[in-house]
Amino acid sequence: MMAVTTRLMLLISLLNTLFFAYEQTLVRAGGGFDYGDALGKSLLFFEAQRSGKLPAVQNVKWRGDSALHDGFLQGVDLVGGYYDAGDHVKFGLPMAFAVTMLSWAAVDFGKELSEANQIGNALWSIRWGTDYFLKAHTHPNLLWAQVGDGASDHYCWERAEDMTTPRTAYQLGPYSPGSDLAGETAASLAAASLAFRPYNSSYSNVLLNHAEQLFSFADTYRGVYDDSIPSAKDYYASSGYDDELLWAAAWLYRATEKEYYLNYVVQNAASLGGTGWAVREFSWDNKYAGVQILLSKVFVEGGSGAYTSTLSQYKAKADFFACACLQKNGGYNVELTPGGLVYVREWNNLQYVSSSAFLLAVYSEYLLASNAAVQCPSGSLNSQDLLTFAKSQADYILGNNPKSMSYLVGYGTYYPSHVHHRGASIASVFALEAVVGCVEGYEVWYNRPQSNPNVIHGALAGGPDNNDDFIDERSNYAQTEPTISGTAPLVGLFAKLSSANPFYRVYPKLPIRSYPATSVTKHVPAPLTKPGAPVIFLHSITTSWTTGGETYYRHKVIVKNTSKSPITNLKLQIENLTGQLYGLSPTSEKGVYETPKNLRVLNGGSEFQFVYIQGGPQAKVSVTSYQ
Repeated sequence: MMAVTTRLMLLISLLNTLFFAYEQTLVRAGGGFDYGDALGKSLLFFEAQRSGKLPAVQNVKWRGDSALHDGFLQGVDLVGGYYDAGDHVKFGLPMAFAVTMLSWAAVDFGKELSEANQIGNALWSIRWGTDYFLKAHTHPNLLWAQVGDGASDHYCWERAEDMTTPRTAYQLGPYSPGSDLAGETAASLAAASLAFRPYNSSYSNVLLNHAEQLFSFADTYRGVYDDSIPSAKDYYASSGYDDELLWAAAWLYRATEKEYYLNYVVQNAASLGGTGWAVREFSWDNKYAGVQILLSKVFVEGGSGAYTSTLSQYKAKADFFACACLQKNGGYNVELTPGGLVYVREWNNLQYVSSSAFLLAVYSEYLLASNAAVQCPSGSLNSQDLLTFAKSQADYILGNNPKSMSYLVGYGTYYPSHVHHRGASIASVFALEAVVGCVEGYEVWYNRPQSNPNVIHGALAGGPDNNDDFIDERSNYAQTEPTISGTAPLVGLFAKLSSANPFYRVYPKLPIRSYPATSVTKHVPAPLTKPGAPVIFLHSITTSWTTGGETYYRHKVIVKNTSKSPITNLKLQIENLTGQLYGLSPTSEKGVYETPKNLRVLNGGSEFQFVYIQGGPQAKVSVTSYQ
């Protein structure tokens, strides 16, 4: 019996060894990466970068509350938002770009995020940014654009929880404009409004209202933001604001479908460079490729009408970007390292890799949906060609590179351990309660040869140089410092690849966190589906909870008669209702409900409410009849 058991154990051991070898072969071939795990870790990075009062449920356990008085000296609440990188400045431009990328992921790859059980975490990462932007936008023509100063912040090496550096807040206004930063913030809020629309329409409408105001501010009072905030120039200098104006208008057209915004990108296509600039990068500073691909969607879907000619020019420039990345642009190509990595700049190159790969994955989706192609000087490309190249960049990041190193911290077993990040490199406040001073941080922690005590999961390192070489040293900030603008595009990229490559579908066991209940002071009513009905619906989520891995939401719908006359016998159709409904009476017609007997007459200007509870997106409510 013992001999049989021994042989069985040897057989199991042999099978495990063979499977592991097969698995490693797949990884070396770039075909066995766990994109679901990479996706979950990418979202964790945004928890590590949170500023302000942390929520009760926080997966990154080594972080604590920080910067709880931001803006107070200026009489405004600027608590919250994200630290941009390994320091503690809240730079508005890269933060807004990161939120736009997260929102774009939720908009175009929402299905994939849901399949990966990550849509809740994705929405929460977006909202941590958008809630801050709403605080920062205190007036239609005022935007608080930055908290902290790079020079004084970089003088110290300390945890965010111990911060002693000045928290100066900087504002944009009519006499201190910043069309680039205000435009990017408008784009982020417009994109976020689309991301939240299926889940919380009231919050979505609030975001869109602020987005439109910010676009008007950016367009009316033009200027480069770092002329108004000179302290930002050494860290996130802007090359101009033309692309952000087009970018914001393109997102607002997608979010509102108002012809005004489509007309804006067409009428200003030449003057603002939308159809003139052919670019080979996409980043927090240069949005032209993003604008061109976003508007290519309108063109290839056939909805451009009188704007077809100009939109076709936008598509031509989008094709230039795709052709350049895939080395089919007749010599005007993006540089690749010997290992096949897109190479744009020496400092933090992987941020350009992640954004370009995500953009190609998005463009691939648009081309596939419309059966369109990309015409290059050196041949044509189809949607799969673009996705395959995007995947090659993701695989390089995850370990299919000459160093066999994962540049996504915490993914795999071999990744940078000396990340240039203050919080990650100093023992947590929960492990070392004593304050770590400004100079002490450099003397004791920055220069120590040991690995960082805290693994900052999902941080995308700056990455290798143009020869695929990488030095894992804390002082080598060009290669080891992560940024939110670098990791953000990975969320959509990994979501898409996790769906497209089903070999690995093992997702990290992160709790799906419900985003906070909306507290709305101003409602923007959604349009009715029945023309002429004097009724508006104000939809909000009042609370949420998670049971058995499923998140449920309590939806409150206020129904208001906007006319001066009473209406009677109101009947509503409710689609996509999967849970319990309270406050309406069912009729004999499927999905149609009527008001209770005591509410058969709804006087002019009066309102009532009903409630329903369900998981997933909100139900669609419309008027079927009334008298």
